[in-house]
Amino acid sequence: MARILARSGLTQAELARRAGIPRSVLNVYLHGRREPGADALVRLAGAGGFDLELAPRRPPVDPERAGKILVQVLELAEALPFRPRAEMEFPPLARRLAKAT
Repeated sequence: MARILARSGLTQAELARRAGIPRSVLNVYLHGRREPGADALVRLAGAGGFDLELAPRRPPVDPERAGKILVQVLELAEALPFRPRAEMEFPPLARRLAKAT
């Protein structure tokens, strides 16, 4: 919504007037207090001089590339030397409490 307003170069009042919606409603949309419906979006885009079109969504991560990277990470992890950790021993609670007093 804000991109339509910014790119159109129109004021809120003018964009709202051209779209046939109250300026207060446009302001509510711009501040995220309400989501416009599809009809309102089409009217606002048209009033700003833009067309809306449907396009397939691309996933944020290419699954094939992500899979290749995961295989590389796992291969690197397997190549690292394994060193078991020494067990950490804690003194019994009674001994710690005795030292504190």
